[in-house]
Amino acid sequence: MSNVYQDTNIELEGVCESTSLQNDSRIRQSSETEIETPKRCVGLHICCQKISKPLLTKSHPLPENPSICQRLKYSFLCPPHGNLAWYMQFLILVGITWTVLVSLTHSEALPGGNFFSLFVLFYGAIVGGYFISFFKLPPLLGMLIVGAALRNIPVVKIVGESISMPWSSALRQTALTVILIRAGLGLDPQALRKLSFTVLRLAFIPCLAECCAEAVAAHFLLGFPWEWGFMLGFVLAAVSPAVVVPSLLSLSDRGFGLDKGIPTLVIAAASVDDVLAITGFGVVLGIAFSKGDIALTIVKGPLEALLGVVYGIIVGVIMWYLPSKDTNNPALYRSLLLLGAGMLATFGSSVVHLSGAGPLGCLTLAFIAALRWRKEAEKEGDNGINDMVGLLWMIFQPLLFGLIGAAVDVNAIDGSTVGLAMGTLAIGLFIRLCASFGAVLFSGLSTKEMLFIPIAWLPKATVQAAIGGIALDEATKRGDANLMALGTSVLTIAVLSIVVTAPIGAALIAIFGPLWLEKRKEDEDCNDNEVDDAS
Repeated sequence: MSNVYQDTNIELEGVCESTSLQNDSRIRQSSETEIETPKRCVGLHICCQKISKPLLTKSHPLPENPSICQRLKYSFLCPPHGNLAWYMQFLILVGITWTVLVSLTHSEALPGGNFFSLFVLFYGAIVGGYFISFFKLPPLLGMLIVGAALRNIPVVKIVGESISMPWSSALRQTALTVILIRAGLGLDPQALRKLSFTVLRLAFIPCLAECCAEAVAAHFLLGFPWEWGFMLGFVLAAVSPAVVVPSLLSLSDRGFGLDKGIPTLVIAAASVDDVLAITGFGVVLGIAFSKGDIALTIVKGPLEALLGVVYGIIVGVIMWYLPSKDTNNPALYRSLLLLGAGMLATFGSSVVHLSGAGPLGCLTLAFIAALRWRKEAEKEGDNGINDMVGLLWMIFQPLLFGLIGAAVDVNAIDGSTVGLAMGTLAIGLFIRLCASFGAVLFSGLSTKEMLFIPIAWLPKATVQAAIGGIALDEATKRGDANLMALGTSVLTIAVLSIVVTAPIGAALIAIFGPLWLEKRKEDEDCNDNEVDDAS
């Protein structure tokens, strides 16, 4: 028995030894594999580094004073950065958008389709606005030029001609809603209460004077009915915040006119001027498209304005309490409510034939809602509403100005009409310049500063693009050829006013602002100190 046990123990020991040897060999093999694998990865990593090193920005940083060649070389290094990264991102976004449109709409997203035309117009307007900004001109001018080119250049005019009129009208009215919401949110009640008599004069006198002058000129030169003449007058009388505000802020940042508060004076009066023009346009629009008794027609205009204000107040107060305070991300829901209520005012008023109530209702509801939201923002921090609405404007701005440009058919414009239209615009601008100078008399400004105010009050763009096509849209719905001809004339003259006054006004503000406005002494002292330190 003992021999059997010994033999068994010997066999077991042999098995254990062999098993341990196998385990040891496996461990050695696995360890060798684990050691060899990182070596290969490290080698591959080193090889990739050597190959990619000449192409990496971190391996070739810019010197302190780089030359043009060094900057050009640096712009093409990896990873993508600066303008090249923006261009790549833009092209990728263009491709993704078009691919999605083709997947959803098929032939409509191919050349000749409505969505393809809107796609080309949208991105083309963005590119046009980007390139025109290099010449220190408002981007909206480039967007307008691209839209007009897509409608009138022989090879590509199929893009402008393929845009559906209902889609164009709906998108432009949506853009108008966004503009009015931004204007309502930007009205500061405290600033409005503190407005001096000079600001009120500057807001009302030039606008009403230009409106009346252009109404008379349009009646006698262009043969417009009186209501259409005043409609054109209110379209052309509004100044452009898109041009005036950035130009004045640029002067303000450099210290020009701050001692007399000229940038604040012009910017504050611009908002009131636009409200007056939009309100007057809404009233006259209601009168022009009303039927029946003349007395009822006259009363209907102010009644529409009153209904718009009432709607804005009621909906604005409701938005004080919606969404509830415990809602996550209230800025998003407030923005959606603002946009929805504004579009209801804009489109709903047209459906019930009270078109004059829509714009004023949209403006009022944003102003009323912002009264409470602004107080909450002072306690809890920025509520983000302006950023949300600003994002919407970035989307709809190229659509608005591109569609306005695409609505102008150069071949359908009579040369004599253009000449008379330019004469009408020139008469209105001359009266505005004189009225603006008279509005700031005895306000404590110097002669040069009083001469600068009319120049700053010259550019037209945003409001003209927003409301210039509304009369044509209303006439198209009625199917009246005479009204459609008048609406087309109003839109054409509105586009001409943008093309003429926006670049000229922006250039004149940039030229005469530093020449005629006094620079704040503190800024001059700072500049002198910088020169002394440099010397």
